Amino acid sequence: MSTVFNILAILVMVAVVVVLVRGLVNMMRGGSGNTSNKLMQARVFLQFIALVLIMLALWYSRSGGPA
Repeated sequence: MSTVFNILAILVMVAVVVVLVRGLVNMMRGGSGNTSNKLMQARVFLQFIALVLIMLALWYSRSGGPA
């Protein structure tokens, strides 16, 4: 099960990078401030989800899995 958490965490981290790059491209092109704000909010939310998944993977691997 910790493998599932690890894979999900990696997928969410990749999503964070994609949103971050989209935000940077939007800023460099002089895009809408509203779009930049939405992308920043999405990045922060995805970082939170990634952190939760990483903590769950650590907790699950240390607890020895299901009883």
